[in-house]
Amino acid sequence: MRATVFVVLLTLSALVTALPAQAAGEPETADLLVKMIQAGRMVMAKHQVEINNPDLVDKGFTPEVFEKELTQKYLEIAKYDLSQPPKTPQDKLVQALLAAGKEVVSDHQPAINRPGIAYKNFIPAVWARKTGEKFERATGIRLKLTSANYRYVGNKPDEFEAEVLKLFEDKEYPKGKGYTRTTMQDGKPVLRMIVPEYAGKACLSCHGEPKGQRDISGSGKEGWVEGSLAGAISLTMTVK
Repeated sequence: MRATVFVVLLTLSALVTALPAQAAGEPETADLLVKMIQAGRMVMAKHQVEINNPDLVDKGFTPEVFEKELTQKYLEIAKYDLSQPPKTPQDKLVQALLAAGKEVVSDHQPAINRPGIAYKNFIPAVWARKTGEKFERATGIRLKLTSANYRYVGNKPDEFEAEVLKLFEDKEYPKGKGYTRTTMQDGKPVLRMIVPEYAGKACLSCHGEPKGQRDISGSGKEGWVEGSLAGAISLTMTVK
């Protein structure tokens, strides 16, 4: 296990070494990065039942299995082939995010395969948060989940995110459409991209009705119904 983690760390380090602070075509790069978080969460959701199975010791959900399934899902939603070697700065950023996501799955192998416990605190939102944190440390690009109904304090929307989340609630705003703006932050121009996410059936066991009832994690349910605005994926990257 330690060897696997070490190899993943080396891969992530190699991918980001000597990368420019910003790849060409910031909006296109941002879109690819957000889509990977979406694809990774889909893969995580697919395996949630077995991850939470207290009677199944070896779940078989390894970093390699995760990468294989993410590669397939990402090709489907982003039309981007992760199996190809990186050639451009944009490719290297995408591969760095993949490496971060695999590392998170590797980090959680002991919890995933721990017998006798149903809830492992390893769900799609946790994977996305920890992947974003690793990726930001490696590249300086911030990827986070945010919501007006945030549970984890790090997901609390900043002023800009709160403004856009309210926009997503407006009935006149096209459902599913992301919002992108270049603005100033700490005296530097940055690209802000925020993409809405909506509650699916799989979300409702923890976030649905009745509102306030405790879910498997012990948190109070939000009372969402299918199609409710669940929050957004927020990206911040420096513009060169």
